[in-house]
Order: sequence, then C-alpha cells, then structure tokens
Amino acid sequence: MRNASDPTSDLRRAVDRLPAATREAMLAGIRSNDIIAGAYTDDDGGICPMLAAHRNGGRTTLLAFARAWDGFAGARRVRRATHRELRVLEGQLKASLLKEADWVDLGAAIADHETLKAAAAFATADPEPEITARRLTPGRVRGLRPRRDARRALRRLDRELAVV
Repeated sequence: MRNASDPTSDLRRAVDRLPAATREAMLAGIRSNDIIAGAYTDDDGGICPMLAAHRNGGRTTLLAFARAWDGFAGARRVRRATHRELRVLEGQLKASLLKEADWVDLGAAIADHETLKAAAAFATADPEPEITARRLTPGRVRGLRPRRDARRALRRLDRELAVV
C-alpha cells in the first residue's frame, strides 16, 4: 500500500525526521521570528523555519524539510507564512516532540483520571436516595393538565413521580 503523499503528510514526515534538539530550536525560532516560505531569507528580514532553528541552536540541514515546507505552503515565490501554516507547523513540532517524550504514560493518566472521577462522585454524593421518575410521555402530560381541579392534577403528578 502506498503512503499518503499530500503536502501535510510530507511535512509531518519531514518534521519527524528532524533531531529532537532541532525540533525544539525550530519551535522557539518560529515563535520569535518572521517566518517565510519559498526561500531561505527575504529582503524584509523573514527567514525559513530551518534558518530559525539554526539560529536557535538546531544545527541541522535537512533538504527534505525545506522541500516539504515549501510544498505545504504552496510557495511559488517568496512570501510570509500565514498564521494557519505556522499553527500547523507548530502543532506538528509539538506532536512530534510529545510522541518521543518518556514521561507520557497514558495508563497512569487514565488511572489518575478514574481516581479523580471517583473522588468527585463521592464528594458530590447526596445522602438522600435518588428519586427516579418515569418518563412523562405526551399522553401522560396531557392527562396531568389541570382542567377543572389543579389539586387533583398535582396529586396525580405526585403519584406518577413516586412510582419507581
């Protein structure tokens, strides 16, 4: 089966191939610099994500990332990266770093969540027994409408609610 070859998947694979230190440096770099697509630099001080990583300590050169970034951005000429493109790149960098993190233990997180849920349920438990009512269908509601005697309708409603 052939791998997906859309620009977003290509960018994700390129991000995953970067060393972790470079991904961290790129994350810091895209947050603190004007990022462009379509070139290494521009005349207005904009830089590509790889140069941003390089300036923040990530000394890696990966041509596949540059091609994937320009392909994702659809850059035919030098231009500023859009907010959407930067959000996608930032999200992919974060996801890639989290995927390799040793401290992520989903089993422990689920167990903690279940413990907190049980504690919250115990803390909010009402000492009185819960009264469950039968579902009031349109026919029952129609029968409960006070036509002549409101007290009779209220007594009937109380009987309906008391039946479990």
